Amino acid sequence: FTATTQSCQPLTTRRRARLTGTPPHLPKEKAVTLPHPPAHPAPPTLADVALLAGVSCATASRVLTGSARVRPHTRDKVEQAITQLGYARHRAPRTPHPHHTGSIALVVCEQTVKFFADPFFARLLWGITKTLTTTGLQPVLLTLYSPHDYHTLTRYLRSGHVDGALIISLHAHPSIDLTSLGLPLVLCGRPTTSAEHLTYVDADNLHGAQQAVHHLIHTGRQHIATIAGPPDMSPGIDRLAGYRTALTTTTGPPDPAMIAYGDFTRRSGEHALHRLIDHRPSLDALFVASDLMATGALHALHRLGRRVPDDVAVIGFDDLPLSQHTHPTLSTVRQPVDTIGTHMVHELLAQLTTKNRPPNHVILPTQLILRQST
Repeated sequence: FTATTQSCQPLTTRRRARLTGTPPHLPKEKAVTLPHPPAHPAPPTLADVALLAGVSCATASRVLTGSARVRPHTRDKVEQAITQLGYARHRAPRTPHPHHTGSIALVVCEQTVKFFADPFFARLLWGITKTLTTTGLQPVLLTLYSPHDYHTLTRYLRSGHVDGALIISLHAHPSIDLTSLGLPLVLCGRPTTSAEHLTYVDADNLHGAQQAVHHLIHTGRQHIATIAGPPDMSPGIDRLAGYRTALTTTTGPPDPAMIAYGDFTRRSGEHALHRLIDHRPSLDALFVASDLMATGALHALHRLGRRVPDDVAVIGFDDLPLSQHTHPTLSTVRQPVDTIGTHMVHELLAQLTTKNRPPNHVILPTQLILRQST
């Protein structure tokens, strides 16, 4: 009997639950509705990114893969949408590979002091790191103090620590052979050797220099000197070639005494200006291959009592923010420094995703910016 009573009680309870909707373990008056677990918002998808940016999913995907077939304005909209939504790209699992590290090397071929003192590098790295945030790749900063450190760098790059490399501020040296690394890499600036075998992104240094010198000629300047960059770097070579070409095609070949060299630092520009004045005190215009060197030249002219632009007109190169804060403000040739960094990342991604991709050469336009120094 006891067993029968126990077996019937659950039946009665279950029947009452079906009729009243009360859970079997609770009296009717204490019935409660259990809350549903809180719903977590779904992570943003590629379709969400495309919708916010106003583009197709295919276009958004091309931005993520670093395709060159996307207009810069469209690429910026997609990258802004990625940042706003916090989109994280989910890659399909793939077979582990010893050379897939998720890291790339940023190799700066300058002394650390110069690297941190020159705002050009800050703008370039900003363009690089901003673009890398959408790729999942992590940058590893390396510095190459001198060609003697090249073998140490080579061992590191070949050891599988990184998937590729971005090479910045490369100087020509017989012991440096980047083609032998066997690693995807992109250079900032045209290399002085093996250019046809390497991918690089550069500004149109030759045309930019010609624009600057032609402007000085057209404003009536007759004794135009230049402070050129290092002769072992393509920006120094190309900007000097532009100066020479502009003079040769208008007023005749330049006087060698009107050419001095610096190393893209402020102090070298100041010293070069003194050398020029010593040899050609009649100079009335100056084209300088970098804004930092131009600020040094402006300082030297002021100390010598030469008025700018009345006595000497000055044009720099880069259009760094400091060019708007000199006295007088500096006319300069604008190169798209941060855009160069962005294109470098896209070119490296293209190499990482496309096997045996041929070398590509990207040349970005420059623009003459006129201010008070001319």
